[in-house]
Amino acid sequence: MSSLPYKTALVTGASSGIGRAIAQRLVNAGLRVYALGRDAKALEALALECHVIPVAVDLKDTSSLHELFDSTEIDVVVNNAGLLPAIAKFSDTDPADIDAMIDVNLRAPLRVAQLALKGMVARKRGHLFFVGSSAGRFPHPNTAVYGATKAAISMFCDSLRCDLLGTKVRVTEIAPGRVQTNLYRTALGEQGANEKLYDAYRSIQPENIAELIATALTLPEAVDVSRMEVFPTDQAAGGSQIVSVD
Repeated sequence: MSSLPYKTALVTGASSGIGRAIAQRLVNAGLRVYALGRDAKALEALALECHVIPVAVDLKDTSSLHELFDSTEIDVVVNNAGLLPAIAKFSDTDPADIDAMIDVNLRAPLRVAQLALKGMVARKRGHLFFVGSSAGRFPHPNTAVYGATKAAISMFCDSLRCDLLGTKVRVTEIAPGRVQTNLYRTALGEQGANEKLYDAYRSIQPENIAELIATALTLPEAVDVSRMEVFPTDQAAGGSQIVSVD
């Protein structure tokens, strides 16, 4: 049984990386967890491992989630799914990649949040998490659209808190620096990501982000951790410098 004031959670992007770690951690905290992602096989494997409820869905279209939110009291939503198809100058970015990042990184979490809030506000209970990025807080080269979507999420969280005053619904943005996930492997390839980003550096692990979310959930209802910026110890907050450690 959960010691938290919540019973049910929904995590997007749960097929791998940060989302997978969050889903596992929330199950361990006693929550019933709906794990959303595009990779049905990966979700089934996660379900066998920690008893999440797998939901295979492409978040470019959230219409299939209406029934879930109408029929289930979702107390915690973690909008984690993110997309970085390629690292390139904006002028060289494929228009399809621009649309995909806006759809997955911005439109989808807003739509999911809106679906969740109807019940949360009525019950006066709920916690919305948004996994942003340091790229939405500080400029990074060759990720202009990705950074724009994450910056929009950050401002959305600030404004949403204003809208939700008095409802008892909490909103938390997590803006991490370099986390060792598949995000950059999609853009750079496995070898390229390891060589450029991970092999010589100490990165944040997905489990670290999951633990931050679990901690925020345990705080009293009157306490809302509005934003957590978390970086590797060896990365400057601006993101432009990270040092190797022997």
